[in-house]
Amino acid sequence: MSLRTTLKAASAQYPIGQPANLDEWRHKIAGWVANGAATGAEILVFPEYAAIEQAAALGEHVYSDLAATLHAVAELEQSRIDFHRELAMRHNVFILVGSGPSRKPDGRYVNAAPLVTPKGNVGVQEKLIMTPFEVDWGITASANARVFDTELGRIGINICYDSEFPLLARAMVEAGAEILLVPSCTERVSGYHRVRTGSRARALENQIAAIVSPTVGEAPWSPAVDFNSGSAGIYVPAEQTVSDTGVLVQGTMNAPEWVVGEIDLARLRHLRTSGEMRNFSDWSNQAGAASLADRVEVIELA
Repeated sequence: MSLRTTLKAASAQYPIGQPANLDEWRHKIAGWVANGAATGAEILVFPEYAAIEQAAALGEHVYSDLAATLHAVAELEQSRIDFHRELAMRHNVFILVGSGPSRKPDGRYVNAAPLVTPKGNVGVQEKLIMTPFEVDWGITASANARVFDTELGRIGINICYDSEFPLLARAMVEAGAEILLVPSCTERVSGYHRVRTGSRARALENQIAAIVSPTVGEAPWSPAVDFNSGSAGIYVPAEQTVSDTGVLVQGTMNAPEWVVGEIDLARLRHLRTSGEMRNFSDWSNQAGAASLADRVEVIELA
């Protein structure tokens, strides 16, 4: 696909609520997508484990029990994706759907983030490295790192904790990714800052844009997403002509809102050969550095 020169993105600071039923949940999501699309953004990014909100609509016997929550939300996976596909086509936007548990044929659960296109196509990235609490939940790691070749450019997805490990993003960048989506769900401010720091480092190392979307607010009804702290942001290398700070845009901590920014992809590409620093090219000068691109599956996603 031809190279884009700019990209307008909207990242959700998404509040976990307690919808009384699935129609109420659908109404909320439809409103968020409509408002996000109204900003002129071409891609809308929702956070990690936003799908857990659906458990609230299924009654206390589901939402108060972690095992029942994982099972029920995983059962809704296809209908959740189909609903976002309809919204993506209606509003002519790409949507990173809020991630949630996905049940494998062998009974294992993974944490899956679907990317849907305005043409209704779907690609899925599963989380690659588990946090301690996910291990306790029984969520398992995926081995499949992917890059999605889209009309917006090549997109990689690091789900929350994945962003804290440089070789994951590096492999995606070597496979052509210029945009890194980072959906996150962090209970404490310290967790938010870990993801923010990791995402900014990945943007710096690879001379790309990283887009972070967090869950926010309190949901005491849920044993999974009861407390949520964070702020959305779009990060790039701190370089003259791109951004002096490396922060294109930053949201208000814990406020439900869309955070919108325009990414100059052409300038980011220019940095790799003509920037103040050449982090992308100089990566190979590190001791032990090796090409990682062959570990990533590139999927065309029209």
